[in-house]
Amino acid sequence: MPQSKLALIAGLLGALAIFDMAMGPALIHLGWVSPMFGFVWLFGLGLLEGLVGLFLGFRTTRAGSGVSGRGYAVAGVACGLVTLVVLGASAAPSGDLPSINDITTDLADPPTFASDPAERGRDMSYPAEFVEQVRAAYPDLAPKAVDAEPARTLELAEATAQKLGWEVVRVDTAAGTVLARERTSIFLFVDDVLIRVRPGSPNGAILDLRSKSRDGRGDLGANAARIRRFFDAFPG
Repeated sequence: MPQSKLALIAGLLGALAIFDMAMGPALIHLGWVSPMFGFVWLFGLGLLEGLVGLFLGFRTTRAGSGVSGRGYAVAGVACGLVTLVVLGASAAPSGDLPSINDITTDLADPPTFASDPAERGRDMSYPAEFVEQVRAAYPDLAPKAVDAEPARTLELAEATAQKLGWEVVRVDTAAGTVLARERTSIFLFVDDVLIRVRPGSPNGAILDLRSKSRDGRGDLGANAARIRRFFDAFPG
């Protein structure tokens, strides 16, 4: 029966969806595929398979209780619903946030990376078109006034980055900067962070951050959240 074939396909797609969605992060952590490949071609493919399986399974189950292979259709629907939950949970943090991946606390004078930390020859200047989007989406992000001398503030900034589990790549005392990076927990995407310290009020300092993702365009608010975590963890 044609319907039974649809039910079988729905069940197989549902199973493949769960398998691919699990294998994407697993192979990334094993170092067998790149984060982008695992995310797009495995995890992303799994989401697509799950949605198609959900559609076919739902269509088959509506055909009546006498449909052959109904168990496969139910399995396809169940796996498809799992993919919907995962998709919803992944997209939920973004809400109406802009699709950008480079956030800074100082939009007038963003901290400047000395070079591309990924060594890809990328233009690391701050995109002018991001300025108004950041200002509208993250109005709470701003430079932090610190009641400590710049040298001491730089030491505290480095210690805070290490406390958060970031990898400190370089500390430039002359420039007053700390270059660090953090990997996302599931797909191991690398985000680069530049912490800048400048003199502020007498015996004080001004602390700025810039957090930029190496891959993708949107960050689902991850870079802004990272900056907030840093300020929350920073002493004083």
